[in-house]
Amino acid sequence: MSVVAGNIKYLRKLHQWTQGEFAEKIHIKRSLVGAYEEGRADPRLNNLLNMAKVFGVSVDLMITKDLEGKTLEQIQAMDKKSGGAMKVLSITVDDKDNEYIDLIPQKASAGYLNGYADPQYLEELPKFQIPSLPTSGTYRAFEITGDSMLPIKPGTIVIGQYLDSLSSIKNGRCYIILSKEEGVVYKRVFDYTDELGQLFLVSDNKAYSPYKIEASDVIEIWEAKAYLSMEIPEYSEDDMSFEKLKNIVLELQQEVIKMKG
Repeated sequence: MSVVAGNIKYLRKLHQWTQGEFAEKIHIKRSLVGAYEEGRADPRLNNLLNMAKVFGVSVDLMITKDLEGKTLEQIQAMDKKSGGAMKVLSITVDDKDNEYIDLIPQKASAGYLNGYADPQYLEELPKFQIPSLPTSGTYRAFEITGDSMLPIKPGTIVIGQYLDSLSSIKNGRCYIILSKEEGVVYKRVFDYTDELGQLFLVSDNKAYSPYKIEASDVIEIWEAKAYLSMEIPEYSEDDMSFEKLKNIVLELQQEVIKMKG
């Protein structure tokens, strides 16, 4: 029996569910649960993700570690130490297998919590590519709401690189976080998982108070690498007055006239 088959059976029994009860929770037939547990069939990604969500563990733990004999508390502690449910990522590619950057606009961000790993959901999202980004990473773009991260304004698109573990967090940097309780947020992050099992999220706009989330609630985390804004910055009067700018333009015009002469 494979590790994943044994874990499905063990976790189901640990929760004291019959095959029929478990099948209803993940919306499949009871016979398919039996096939998974006996190793006669391998779960599709969507079913595997649904099972992990119902069990309260990560997919990574389900498919790599033999959990038999461990209590639910021990399993959750293993999950938290390894970084939680952030190891299996659905992506979209072009006809040459180059990854797209999927864009999650504001209107789609609410549905992202349920569809983040659904290939069909991702297929319907807007997508683009930026050749200058390193090909070693996987990227996703999120349209930011609210003014908590000024000067990054509402409507700005932040491009994040996927992290497969919370241990990769660098304190004080900006990240897009998908969590069970908060959905999608963009904040500066401070990692206190070793001491408290929590992340502290801080806004650049000081009108917003910092707050904390449980590390076990984090589903995905993306390190901010670039942003696209629909607003072009204006010159500040402190940096360059309109009169100075006008004089520079006049000088350039005179130089051009001399060159032509």
